Amino acid sequence: MIVLDACGVGALPDAADYGDGGTNTLGDLAQALGGLELPTLERLGLGSIVALTGVPPAAAPVLHGRLGAIGPGKDSTAGHWGLMGVSAPQPLPTYPDGFPPEVVELVAGIGGREVICNRPCNGIEAIERCGSEHLRGGGLIVYTSQDSVLQIAAHVDMLDPAELYAVCAEVREALPAEHAVGRVIARPFAGADGQWRRTDGRRDFSVLPPGRSYLDELHDAGVEVHTVGKVGSLFAGVGVDVQHPGATNAVALAETTSLMRSLQAGFVFTNLVETDQVYGHRHDVAGFHHALQAIDASVGEWLGLLGPGDMLVLTADHGCDPTASHTDHTREYAPLLAAFAGAGSRRHDGVLADVGASALAWLAGRDADALPGKSFV
Repeated sequence: MIVLDACGVGALPDAADYGDGGTNTLGDLAQALGGLELPTLERLGLGSIVALTGVPPAAAPVLHGRLGAIGPGKDSTAGHWGLMGVSAPQPLPTYPDGFPPEVVELVAGIGGREVICNRPCNGIEAIERCGSEHLRGGGLIVYTSQDSVLQIAAHVDMLDPAELYAVCAEVREALPAEHAVGRVIARPFAGADGQWRRTDGRRDFSVLPPGRSYLDELHDAGVEVHTVGKVGSLFAGVGVDVQHPGATNAVALAETTSLMRSLQAGFVFTNLVETDQVYGHRHDVAGFHHALQAIDASVGEWLGLLGPGDMLVLTADHGCDPTASHTDHTREYAPLLAAFAGAGSRRHDGVLADVGASALAWLAGRDADALPGKSFV
């Protein structure tokens, strides 16, 4: 199961409530570029889901469709939880005006340093604004976004990444319920003024899922669950047997390929982050397309590795429309492409949780009546 992070395919009915009316990440990306070149995804039926410039409908697509959210939110936590049948009972807290004094004081107390920045901005912007001040005085760069996140950035020469992780882990545990953001994210960076660069040492500390998920169901059924990239941390490790690092797409693609070659059975849940983190938030349409082309090549290889008992699912968690008026995530449908024996070329439109329900049906031969979602297998 592969999540193409932020590759939405059209605004959800309530998108306007999030300021995202009319968004369509892949559709607008294709139009901005004058067409996408993704031969493998085209053959599978990406252009059969929605109209995409340069990607015509396939003659014989795999199972394909669009998936809607099962709860509030438009970030990685909401999307990945939704795929596994979990939704927050109410929206996780966000801070469009920065964090209140009690949160700032908590972070400063745990870190033993002052807090600087404390505003909504993307990671590069926060470092560019405050990197020099951070190196002069040692203050922790704390920032957020439209999502339910508390991000802490520190230069590797000022604070060892292991110390930064320890601070973030303690902040995660200490946040009171009313300020229990979806993720506390450690953001180590390096370089000098004007040449700052984030390292591959990002680490997410997520709030516990509020209920059972299809990962729990798979795990309890004796199915070995592997996660690649940030997926394991989004579920705080609950229901996961082995977490594999994948800070970049190249690493995550290689790790997924290795698992496909080595595992005889099990569930592999991969996130490919760069379409979101590196390109989507920066509205870099050329980079976004390049990342999709690298994924397209790997999908071609994976199709050759599938046996008669295997299923490959490609989907997304939300959008990040590069033509939107803002640089945050967008509330969109996720695409669905599923290749497995007997799938045929039918269309399946449903909700994100249908993926988890289908994984359980395929690997354990049963349903989970208490969880949302309808299997498409």
